[in-house]
Amino acid sequence: MKLQTQIPFTRAQNQIGYESQLLILGSCFAENIGDKLDYFKFQSLQNPFGILFHPLAIEKLISKAVKSEIYSEKDIFFLNERWHCFDSHSDLSNSSKKELLEELNSGLEKTYQQITKATHVLITLGTAWVYQNIETDTVVTNCHKVPQKEFSKELLSTEEIQNSLENAIQCVQSVNQNAKFIFTVSPVRHLKDGFVENQRSKAHLISAIHQIMETSYFLPRTSYFESYELVMDELRDYRFYEADMIHPNQIAIDYIWEKFKEVWISLTAYTTMEKVDTVQKGLQHRPYNPDSGQHQSFMKSLERKITYLQEEYPFMKFEH
Repeated sequence: MKLQTQIPFTRAQNQIGYESQLLILGSCFAENIGDKLDYFKFQSLQNPFGILFHPLAIEKLISKAVKSEIYSEKDIFFLNERWHCFDSHSDLSNSSKKELLEELNSGLEKTYQQITKATHVLITLGTAWVYQNIETDTVVTNCHKVPQKEFSKELLSTEEIQNSLENAIQCVQSVNQNAKFIFTVSPVRHLKDGFVENQRSKAHLISAIHQIMETSYFLPRTSYFESYELVMDELRDYRFYEADMIHPNQIAIDYIWEKFKEVWISLTAYTTMEKVDTVQKGLQHRPYNPDSGQHQSFMKSLERKITYLQEEYPFMKFEH
């Protein structure tokens, strides 16, 4: 008896290994996968502007980075005792104007540097709904609790999403012809938009991605990973959501990660991942008696394991 429908997966070409360079952009679910890759010490840059929910925000970050544009005082504003930028998440907002501008421009530089050497660009789209600032007639990344009357809300069409993603791909390719793109749609439910509206949004995103992949020019460069479908069609149960019934819980995240690993992580990386996992768990261990001989011996063994890993992979950094 089958109690679950399962999505068929095949191992991808051009898989991710420890020599790969990753740029990870998009919704909060991008950070769930990004955090896993960071835990296992893959080389990656994740959301330097914070969470980016829609494709226009991702396109704008990539475009400004590649064109070497910079942010100045005219691009930020002061509200509720903090400085904000409509192009970044509120995580970057700062009480210091100078520090916000430094972080924005540093983020652009880091993005550009990672784009030039990226082997894989992972983009997770969260929503097709966008907010447009009425005064400036521009779509914002984050409203930063500015009164809603100052924005109009719009649903991007499939064609608009497709054009935006194509622009982002071509912008990356202008400085890096070798990057491969992995698209996925976030299983996070944007129910504040409405139940039907959330489904329309996800449908537009999925349709746009697949229209790009069906274009002969983009076909060799793009892939789709079914994270949204895994939650909707395989897990298919509210016990795989947090208490808010919106965000997938840790069990769901771990399940999707295992599928992603099967498809996208090179088998040659598995042994190193196991070694990294052993070190990470060792670093998280909290001893009953830190001064005991047993714990001191454990820490010396752990330091040797870290040294061996760093001799082979000098880029790996561990927090003690």
